[in-house]
Amino acid sequence: MQAIDLHVHSTFSDGTLSPSELVELALKSNLEAFALTDHDTIDGIEEALLAAKGKDIEVVPGIEFSTEYKGKDIHILGYYINPCNETFNKKIVEFKNSRETRNKKMCKKLKELGIDIDYDSFCALFPDSVITRAHFAKYMINKGYIKSIDEAFDKYIGDDAPGFVPREKITPSKAVSLILKTGGIPVLAHPILYKYSDSALETLVSELQRAGLKGIETIYSTYSNSDEKLIRKLASKYKLLITGGSDFHGTNKPNLSLGCGRGDLYIPAKLLSTLKKAYLKGFVPTKSIHSALFFDLDGTLLNDEKIITPITKALLYKACENGNKFIINTGRPLASSFKIIDRLGIGDITDYIAAFNGGIVYDYKNESILEKVTLKKDYSEYVKKTAKEHGCHFHTYSDYEILTEKKTKEVEYYSEFVGLPYRMVKDVIEEEPTPYKFLIMNFDHPEKLKEVQAIIEKDLKDKVFCIFSSDKFLEVIPIESGKGNALKFIMKASGIKETHSYAFADEENDITLLKAAAKSVCMINGNPKLKAVSDYITFRDNNNDGLADFLELFS
Repeated sequence: MQAIDLHVHSTFSDGTLSPSELVELALKSNLEAFALTDHDTIDGIEEALLAAKGKDIEVVPGIEFSTEYKGKDIHILGYYINPCNETFNKKIVEFKNSRETRNKKMCKKLKELGIDIDYDSFCALFPDSVITRAHFAKYMINKGYIKSIDEAFDKYIGDDAPGFVPREKITPSKAVSLILKTGGIPVLAHPILYKYSDSALETLVSELQRAGLKGIETIYSTYSNSDEKLIRKLASKYKLLITGGSDFHGTNKPNLSLGCGRGDLYIPAKLLSTLKKAYLKGFVPTKSIHSALFFDLDGTLLNDEKIITPITKALLYKACENGNKFIINTGRPLASSFKIIDRLGIGDITDYIAAFNGGIVYDYKNESILEKVTLKKDYSEYVKKTAKEHGCHFHTYSDYEILTEKKTKEVEYYSEFVGLPYRMVKDVIEEEPTPYKFLIMNFDHPEKLKEVQAIIEKDLKDKVFCIFSSDKFLEVIPIESGKGNALKFIMKASGIKETHSYAFADEENDITLLKAAAKSVCMINGNPKLKAVSDYITFRDNNNDGLADFLELFS
C-alpha cells in the first residue's frame, strides 16, 4: 500500500526544500500524498499545487499554527486550507508581523551576547521564508559561533536561553476556531512532544475537542509504541480523526526522512480518505431533498479535451437518477451549448441551460427560452468604440453564429473553441443592436484587455459587467445578466429552494454563480479570485475527476 505524510515543511518556513522540490521528493518516495504544513504561513501552497499538476501525487494544503497554552508552545495543524481566503490571509499577516517583531528583538539580544547579526542582512539570507529559530541556529553555525542546532538552542535561543524572546501567540482554541471558519480541519500536532502527564494531556484534548478540534496526530516520527497507543486511546474517547506525519524539515532535521521518519514510520493512505470525508461533511445534502446542481463547462465539467471523463459522467447520471437537477451555466453561446450536449450525449439528463453568462435561460426539457437579458444599443456602441480604439478584436452574436467586422486570428480561434461559424458584417451593432454580450480579445497585446476593462467599468459603472472567462476572453454583459442571476431565476422556475443550490466552477466569470449558490465549489485548477469566494475546493483538477468526490454525495 502507498503511504502519505501529513506533516511536512518547506523553505517557506523552516524546511530546507522548496515546495516544488518536496513534490519531486514525494514522487521519488512513492507517496500518494503529502500535506504542506509550514509554520504560520500558507505562502508555499500554490507553488506546491502547481508543481504537482499532472503528476501522480496529491498535495494537501495545510498550515501549522504556533499557539500558547498555559505557558507552553502548542502546535495546531490545519488541513484543506483555502490559500485564497481573505479572512484567513489577514490573520496570517497579523501572525507574520508578530513573528517579525519577536525576531528583531532576538537579533538585538543576540548582538548583546556577542553575535554579529543585523536583522535586515540576516533576513536577506533566507528570502521567501518565515524566519524561525532554526534560521537563527543556521546563521550561527555558518558564522562559526556554534557547531550544531542543538547547541544553538541550549546556549542561545532555547526557551530558557538568554537570546530567546517569546512572541505574542494565539491560543490553541482560537487557532482551531480560525481553521474551522475557513472550512479547514484542525488537528492537534505531536501531543507527546509537550511532555504533559496523561491527565494534563487529556485536559488539553478535552478543551480543544469542545472548541471544535477534529483530529489528533497519532502516528509520528518520534513516537514509541506506547505513545501511539495512548494517543489512539484519546482519539477514540474524544471521537477525533487519526492523522500522522514525519514532521519533515529537510537538513534542518537530518534524522527524519519524508514519509518514513526515522525509517519505520508508515502512514496509510486510508487516513487521507477519512480526512477528506471530514472536509466534505458540511457539504453533504439531505438525501431526501432533491437539489439543483449548476456546472460551468470549460475547466469544470469538461476536461481539457472537452469531454466529461467516464467516472464523472457516471456519477453525474447517478445524481440525476436520484432526482437532482442538472443545469449547465456557461459563458458559451446557447447554440454552442447545444452542440456540447449532443456531442457528449447528455441531453437526457439536462434540465436547464444558462448561456451567454446568464443572457439566456433555456428550459431544455420543454425546448423553450424562459429569460433573455441583452445589452442596450448605446452600451454596445460604447463597448465597440473602446475595443476598437485599443486595437482589440471584438465580436458579438446572433442566435447561431458569431458576428465580426474583421477576420482575425482571435475570431478564428474562438470559432473553433465554441464550435460555431463566424460571419463578417459591416457593423455588428446594425446587425445585432442589443446582443447578449460582447467578447473582446487581443492575442498580440493581452495587456490591452485590462486597459479596456478599466475604461468600460469606469464609464459604464452599474450598467455592465466586464469580466474574464479565461485569460484570453474579456466579456461584457448587462448588469442584469450574470451567472448568479441566472441561478436565482432557475431556482424559482424549478420550484427548488435556493438553499438546495450547488455550484461548481473555475473562472472569474463564475464569481456571481458561486456567490448565489447555497454551497459553492471551485476547481483546484480554478482562478484564485474564484477560490477566494468558494466554500470548497476540489482535491483534483478537471482532468482528473475533480468533481467526483462531490458528485458521490448526490449518488
